[in-house]
Amino acid sequence: MTRVLVVDDDFMVARIHRGFVERVDGFEVVGTARTGAEALDLVGSLRPDLVLLDLYLPDAFGLDVVTRLRAAGETCDVLVITAAKEADAVRAAVRQGVVGYLLKPFAYADLEQRLLTYAAERARDLGDDLTQAEIDAAFTSAQPVGRGPVAVLPKGLSAETAESVEGALRAADETLSATECAEVVGISRVSARRYLEHFVSTGQAEVKLRYGSTGRPERRYGRL
Repeated sequence: MTRVLVVDDDFMVARIHRGFVERVDGFEVVGTARTGAEALDLVGSLRPDLVLLDLYLPDAFGLDVVTRLRAAGETCDVLVITAAKEADAVRAAVRQGVVGYLLKPFAYADLEQRLLTYAAERARDLGDDLTQAEIDAAFTSAQPVGRGPVAVLPKGLSAETAESVEGALRAADETLSATECAEVVGISRVSARRYLEHFVSTGQAEVKLRYGSTGRPERRYGRL
């Protein structure tokens, strides 16, 4: 089981996030924290594998908490969950080595995909003596924003199609929908959305909601 600590100053939001995590097979929530200080204490005592970290905490900025965790020798992974859309925050998160950056509000499926991608990466066994190709793949799978599709993709996704979808994102004037992407690449809308959501989960793209006069908002994707 992957042990998760949820950090959010809003009690109800933390409760929702906890419920989301516990719906994903292989994950369990071992605690929740509402401040940076409490998060530091609980990481030390609970030893979680993954911290779901809000950036806007009452006593600290979330990325400062990450800095203090590393200074204390803590090696848990961090998935940022925040409303902060500023490029500086995203760049700082990448420099801190976070495993993902998810904007609020989001649906269960958004978090589920990121957790499953994280679990797949965590399960990879690099062994002891690696070839140069294996080393390159390990670094590529954790590459920061803007370097193209990751080498290790979730089950059912191909590198060739991922490159085509990434190219469609790059060529778009601003944003594009899954339907528009599907038409450009020549795949189904459902497949296009899987690739686009994967890029969002790895920090290579962002999703925006376009609201119309009726019905559900349209999800549109663009490069960060």
